[in-house]
Amino acid sequence: MNTPLKLVLVTALASALALLAGCSKPSESTGAPAPRTSVGTEIDDSVITTSVKTALLSDPDIKSFDLKVDTHKGVVQLSGFVDNAAQVERAITVVRGVSGVTDVENKVSFKGVETTVGNKVDDSVVTTRVKAALLADASVKSLDIAVVTRKGEVQLSGFVDNQGQATRSIEIARAIPGVSQVINDMSVKK
Repeated sequence: MNTPLKLVLVTALASALALLAGCSKPSESTGAPAPRTSVGTEIDDSVITTSVKTALLSDPDIKSFDLKVDTHKGVVQLSGFVDNAAQVERAITVVRGVSGVTDVENKVSFKGVETTVGNKVDDSVVTTRVKAALLADASVKSLDIAVVTRKGEVQLSGFVDNQGQATRSIEIARAIPGVSQVINDMSVKK
């Protein structure tokens, strides 16, 4: 099996597992029901996410491993860190060309100076700690939140059920040792 096909299959499996783990649970922080999204919409969004990731990986001008992709009702949110504005514009163009995409939210940040191997290791430890802390908090639907760290700066992105989840996620991330700043690029589901 060739590498791009393996990547597509792994991404599709991960999306399906995330879908099953987070299907329409009531909001634990407010007691209110979660916004209605059908299983069909969730599956369509997973297919769109997988298609977007595949398209980004296939484009030689985009370092797509530095980008996170989240989809809600056809709206694709791009986040992460890239080298320059040309990469952002190219990524948005590629995403808009994917079937089923209704809109693109650009939450991408610029890397700035080059990181060292030590920074990359430290950042991966911070990312792991933030993800673990988010998973441990029952009021946060953390499978819908992407975490990317660069030089201690944590970017939280994705779609959350309400502003309370976003606020709580930021509080959790700020409390993690090694976090110098938290960028909130989360969007509330419509």
